[in-house]
Amino acid sequence: MKVTPATGAGGPRLPGATLRINEIFLSLQGETSRAGLLTVFVRLTGCPLRCVWCDTEYAFSGGSSRPLAEVVAAVLAFGVGRVCVTGGEPLAQAACLPLLTALCDAGCDVSLETSGALDIGSVDARVSRIVDLKAPASGEVARNHWPNVELLTAQDELKFVLADRADYDWACAQIREHRLDQRCPLLMSPVADRLDPPTLAGWMIADRIPARFQLQLHKQLWGNMRGK
Repeated sequence: MKVTPATGAGGPRLPGATLRINEIFLSLQGETSRAGLLTVFVRLTGCPLRCVWCDTEYAFSGGSSRPLAEVVAAVLAFGVGRVCVTGGEPLAQAACLPLLTALCDAGCDVSLETSGALDIGSVDARVSRIVDLKAPASGEVARNHWPNVELLTAQDELKFVLADRADYDWACAQIREHRLDQRCPLLMSPVADRLDPPTLAGWMIADRIPARFQLQLHKQLWGNMRGK
């Protein structure tokens, strides 16, 4: 895919906002329907949630403030047209919204990984929204922003990260109650070192769950290494 900076006679046509960036790197997408594909990751700093099994606690703080135009230029420099904006919780930064739009304007295939605790209604319609529904064992089930469910479309994906049988039963109940499989593709993942992957796979097969089973490909390749 060709990616082109949004420029004109006066230079880049991008808002003057800045973002707190934790890291920008090129890797293989480890999750979702894009798993295995070359992807540029833009990880924003900060998250209002504290899931007990979080594997990116380093993104809660740190990083550096960078102008939006500089972030877009850094993404385009990789020469890869697929980009994932993640965190932390990227939507906790107001400038995430213009960043997503700027990346779309530059010709990128853009996905957003969000906790589901914040409103996704203002996200650029060209972005694929990968939304978590936090299960009880996360400790943050009360933070789910349920109006997001009504906004999901076929280009979005809904993810359940599950730590035990109670989480799985809860997820199945949400799928049935909200007819989630009729809204967008569904994903189910086991929490590393908490739920045995074959056990979750067996439950899904036995119950004919209309969801994609997934493991985190990047962890299988590199462990929990930063920048991978």
